Amino acid sequence: MELQLNRADYLQVGVTSQKTMKLLPASGRRATQKVVVGDQDGIITCFGIKKNEAVPVFKTLPGQKISRLELGGALGTVQEKIFAAAGSEVRGFTKRGKQFLSFETNLTESIKAMHISGSDLFLCASYIYNHYCDCKDQHYYLSGDKISDVLCLPVEKLERITPILACQDRVLRILEGSDLVYEIEVPGPPSVLTLNGGNGGDSGEEVLYGTSDGKLGLIQITRSSPVPKWEIFNEKKRGGILCLDNFDILGDGVKDLLVGRDDGSVEVYGLDSASEPVLRFEHTLTESITSIQGGCVGREGYDEIVLATYSGWITGLTTEPLHKEAGPGEEIKISQEMQNKIASLRSELDQLQYKVLQERERYQHSSQSSTAVSAVPVFSVNDKFTLNREDASYSLILEVQMAIDNVLMQSDVPVDLLDVDKNSAVVSFSGCDTEPNGNFLLATYRCQANTTRLELKIRSIEGQYGTLQAYITPRIQPKTCQVRQYQIKPLSLHQRTHAIDENRPMNTLSLTGQFSFAEIHSWVVFCLPEVPEKTPVGENITFYFQNTFLDTQLECSYRKGEGVFKSDNISTISILKDVLSKEATKRKINLNISYDIKEESVGHTLKMIHPKLEYQLLLAKKVHLIDALKELQVHEGNTDFLIPEYRSILQEAEKLQEEYKKQPAHLERLYGMITDLFIDKFKFKGTNVKTKVPLLLEILDNYDQNALMTFFDTA
Repeated sequence: MELQLNRADYLQVGVTSQKTMKLLPASGRRATQKVVVGDQDGIITCFGIKKNEAVPVFKTLPGQKISRLELGGALGTVQEKIFAAAGSEVRGFTKRGKQFLSFETNLTESIKAMHISGSDLFLCASYIYNHYCDCKDQHYYLSGDKISDVLCLPVEKLERITPILACQDRVLRILEGSDLVYEIEVPGPPSVLTLNGGNGGDSGEEVLYGTSDGKLGLIQITRSSPVPKWEIFNEKKRGGILCLDNFDILGDGVKDLLVGRDDGSVEVYGLDSASEPVLRFEHTLTESITSIQGGCVGREGYDEIVLATYSGWITGLTTEPLHKEAGPGEEIKISQEMQNKIASLRSELDQLQYKVLQERERYQHSSQSSTAVSAVPVFSVNDKFTLNREDASYSLILEVQMAIDNVLMQSDVPVDLLDVDKNSAVVSFSGCDTEPNGNFLLATYRCQANTTRLELKIRSIEGQYGTLQAYITPRIQPKTCQVRQYQIKPLSLHQRTHAIDENRPMNTLSLTGQFSFAEIHSWVVFCLPEVPEKTPVGENITFYFQNTFLDTQLECSYRKGEGVFKSDNISTISILKDVLSKEATKRKINLNISYDIKEESVGHTLKMIHPKLEYQLLLAKKVHLIDALKELQVHEGNTDFLIPEYRSILQEAEKLQEEYKKQPAHLERLYGMITDLFIDKFKFKGTNVKTKVPLLLEILDNYDQNALMTFFDTA
């Protein structure tokens, strides 16, 4: 079934956070629904639509940034009470805007996630979960990693309270009271949870989750163990999922799944006969979708998907057709309505232009007076710096509430900027003085008009660590700029994983010394991404990692006074040894370091590099042949005389060149990793083999796996 939806922009509020827009239940059978939205200025706005115009119902005064907005009410009744979380406070409003609740929680941090079920209130700060009943503290839990979202299975169906926490370490934690019942491993860091069908399905135990790397899944959460139903992987490389809802937009009697992503994608999944999700509709906006709801807002009888975007636009994708089939005598009425709307918009535009001119003159006048005070305009930046498993690169997403003029990237460590298809900005590189200033990268992205979101891809080199800085300048007067900093860690290409292969040959690095659990944890945080900054609860902890570029693995186990690090890659152990020694020396802590190196791990790592190296060498060879083959083709007039291999290179020329362009320095990276492996192997034996590196590079240029293995063994 083909779904056609037309876009209608209703209203713009301030910058919005994730899950801060809801549709109030309709008051009558055929009535349209009201929209309620909270923004980062602390204002809650409730409005309806009449004759294509937004009509306000109520609007609160500014205050602290609203981080979550939920609807609630007594169990079994219409959920039409509005609850908003701002700072550490939860406020409640009726649908008319009258405040009936102001609950100051005992949380020391701001509320990040909220769920309401009858008189039960579930709140989460970064690591802390609290359950309140009638505003009285009931239960508490300290999570091992940051909490992104919280949900409770429907109490009216199950007659028990089962809270679920979505945590950054790729785990859903199922609680009972203040205790952890069990953990569910999911394929990415979960960012949003919702009940399947809005009620948990037939069993009341079905939960939908979306991850920050764009994956979707459905899990049944029984009392004793989870039952995975389905998973959708992010094959189209779309953005992370920020919001989910269930609504029958297709009109087939079955609730569809509505998905909003941080790259502006909106998706509708219907269910096939086997209850598997199938993509039925997609639409893309230019900024991230912070909230998504299904309902009827614009005109009665026409269902729609209502979206809230980062910059505060409330937009509808409606089933109402844009061009109605007009009967006799109806055309004049419609065109008259349209003319009135155009006239009112023109008048509004004239007023705004006049107001802008007045304000500009006032600013010029005040800035030239003797008592002038410089005022820097404030603007919000939404940024996300994450490691992509698929291509071992970092994705940096910058989103600003107004149009971006330019972004200057600066780095004090060597990094590569990779091409991004969605990126329309023009990039220019400046020469860097590496020695005196420590600059390895200076690049400027000049954005086209109305670009509010910019996506960049960066690839780092393991062992080289420092800071990447983004200077963001929007198109506002007077010119102002915000700086954002991102840490490139020593083992920057490692990603957290749930388990590792115990059968691989593992090299071991052991540390002992007079250091606390918090100190060694801070060193691990400094070395590796995706480790929670907060010191874990308990006496010891184990983390597992996988290298996204080479697929080698790392196990970190540590406690007070002792740390053990195991990896099948000697270079990983070498980097850890150097960095941990340096960090301990800074704090004047004496470390006893011992290591157990497995010779066979070197051959194992070379075998893991082999397919990647072979592929890149072949790709480079094909790309270098393209120009010569094209010249031959022009000279001869056809390609019949060429062998099939060369003909296929010409046919795929564009694709090959595009792939080669997308991965600059890929081959050099692999050469660098093999060179580091060679140096590190002999470093642990106390031998300096840097003079033999030219010989190694010669072997790599005429690559043969056996010759390389022999060189490593006999050097």
